[in-house]
Amino acid sequence: MAVEPENQQTNIKSGVVRLKFSQVDPYPNHPFRLYSGERLDDMVASISNYGILTPMITRIKDNGRYEMLAGHNRMNAGTLAGLDEGDFIIKENLSDEEAWMYVIETNVMQRSFADMLPSEKAAVLALRHSKMFSQGKRNDIIAELRMLENPQYIKEKSTSPLIGEKLHSDVQLGIEYGLSKNSVSRLLRIDKLTQALKGRVDASQIGIYPAVALSYLAEAEQQDIEKVLSENEFKVDMKKAEMLRSYSESSKLNEKTAYQILSGEVNKKPKSTTPSPVKIKHKVYSKYFPADTKASEIERIVDEALEWYFSSKVKEGTPK
Repeated sequence: MAVEPENQQTNIKSGVVRLKFSQVDPYPNHPFRLYSGERLDDMVASISNYGILTPMITRIKDNGRYEMLAGHNRMNAGTLAGLDEGDFIIKENLSDEEAWMYVIETNVMQRSFADMLPSEKAAVLALRHSKMFSQGKRNDIIAELRMLENPQYIKEKSTSPLIGEKLHSDVQLGIEYGLSKNSVSRLLRIDKLTQALKGRVDASQIGIYPAVALSYLAEAEQQDIEKVLSENEFKVDMKKAEMLRSYSESSKLNEKTAYQILSGEVNKKPKSTTPSPVKIKHKVYSKYFPADTKASEIERIVDEALEWYFSSKVKEGTPK
């Protein structure tokens, strides 16, 4: 059981309860990777010494279990430190949109945007760009998260740039996050990919530009592409991505055509049934024809000679 310093404030007005980690499920399709390496090691060491100081935030699910909103890394590090329970604030009557804000804003406060993976940046920008974005609600959530981390936090500080005026357009988002308008647009498209394809973008297996093209495909089509990629070692370049999108727009994209495109089979030229052109060198035909022999005469004689040659072979029983 975690032991916290005596001066740690845990009696938040929303109420703090003790829950077993086994009662709490991760947020479905959580868009942020868990800490690893030195950052995880430092968190495990801190929790081993002091416990989990900041309560985690969860909401109750229809099946009676709990869904993590803020604290995936704390629970993971706590588990590695040997804990099996921790302090949680249980949020009630949250809409799915509000729950999503807790997930996103917690990670924005704890991570550098520049260090995020493409899919993580995409998730942040998609929230800021969406119609469900409520500046007033976001301000309240950020103020609550800051208060949990620092009980001396003064809510009046909520006029900081992080909370600032409502931003929606690609240009305004780019200014806030140090990105060009086009970069914002591309990341917003990345957010339309399935989780599996986002993972390939994050692992640099699919480039940003091909990923944007794939983002226009239906979810079922993206799943077909992932299935083909998972079973083969195909690469997705821009040409293939654009062809996949073209087939999708003409309702011709399925697992079979996806395989043909990704394998390069679509672009392979059929083998010719006729022999390649052959040029007879001068030193060869000059042994048999005078210098003034016309080309048409040479072609006639060569044709007759070949006909005689192959007919002779057939008579001898030799395959052509």
